Amino acid sequence: MNNFTYSIPTKIHFGKGQITHLSELRESGEKVLLVYGGGSIKKAGIYDTAMKILKDAGLCVSELSGVEPNPRIESVVKGVGICKEENIDMVLAIGGGSVIDCGKVIAAGACSEEDPWELVLHPEKITAALPIYSVLTLAATGSEMDKFAVISDLKKNEKWGTASEHMKPKMSIMDPEYTYSVSKKQTAAGTADMISHIFENYFTNVSNADVQARFAEGLLKNCFYYGPVALEHPDDYDARANLMWTSSMAINGILSDGAEVAWCVHPMEHELSAFYDITHGEGLAILTPHWMEFALNEATAKKFAEYGRNVWNLPMAEDDMETARKAINCTKEFFKDMGLPSTLREVGIDETYFDVMAEKAAAGCKGSYVELTKEDIVHIYENAL
Repeated sequence: MNNFTYSIPTKIHFGKGQITHLSELRESGEKVLLVYGGGSIKKAGIYDTAMKILKDAGLCVSELSGVEPNPRIESVVKGVGICKEENIDMVLAIGGGSVIDCGKVIAAGACSEEDPWELVLHPEKITAALPIYSVLTLAATGSEMDKFAVISDLKKNEKWGTASEHMKPKMSIMDPEYTYSVSKKQTAAGTADMISHIFENYFTNVSNADVQARFAEGLLKNCFYYGPVALEHPDDYDARANLMWTSSMAINGILSDGAEVAWCVHPMEHELSAFYDITHGEGLAILTPHWMEFALNEATAKKFAEYGRNVWNLPMAEDDMETARKAINCTKEFFKDMGLPSTLREVGIDETYFDVMAEKAAAGCKGSYVELTKEDIVHIYENAL
């Protein structure tokens, strides 16, 4: 296990009715920028509830609505402009990971003279951010409790992750009931997203990081058990609560710190989303089994077999390679059973941009569990067709 420093400054209010804690925003000033998406929070009544609590607390609210599922740099720029023009004190994002990601970079941009896209490309330039608050309505990205954000510039066909300690939320409210109305498609895609986050940390070259590995296996079991339950019974509180907390734990550093490894499936999928604007979790579900098949070799078979035995309860006595193949097949079948697409053609993607996408992805995943060249990534894309 490597040396590491672990810090999560985010205060979490988890459970039914916790939105009342929005009154705590008063600690950060008087002026709030409320960031949200396409209006689902209004249909669900969350918007009205939040606005009443904020106004009762004496807060002045400005709004940025219409944040996209793959948040665009244009929305970030607009939000930064509002913050600077109206001397905003804090950012409140109500929605899923895309909305929270957008809010994070707005908060950083409000404290910088840099172009917001520069902050995405060069996170070392983020030196401060307005206090960030969130109310989570979709369990998937873990953005409510981490330092990461992913922003797209579709004019350039680019989608990049950025990260800064300054972008960790000050407080997040997590009420599982707010995810009851999430569609089957988004529930499945969100589950695939958190599974991928766990895998990206679990498949590491750091030896003897056993605590992180055992945490990861437990979280994977949660996903494989509760994902189908939430799909069939969307208002099952325990299923939604366990998925919501798993999404936070998957990417808040508890799995990665001390076992650091570069991610590889996410950079490959970000290229798909940048060129085709597809649902992120669906892209991950398509690519993950094909990456696993490519990464499986004599050196990695033991780790894949460990995954199969500890998560899927595959027999201990079998050969590592055989167990590894069965584990990969279990993963593939799970995504299929969740109704997720299994080929790129199903989501409208062909070979047209494979070369340029693979070149960008290869640059973004150096130092991953199994090193991937541009040609390797093209091969994975082709196998996923």
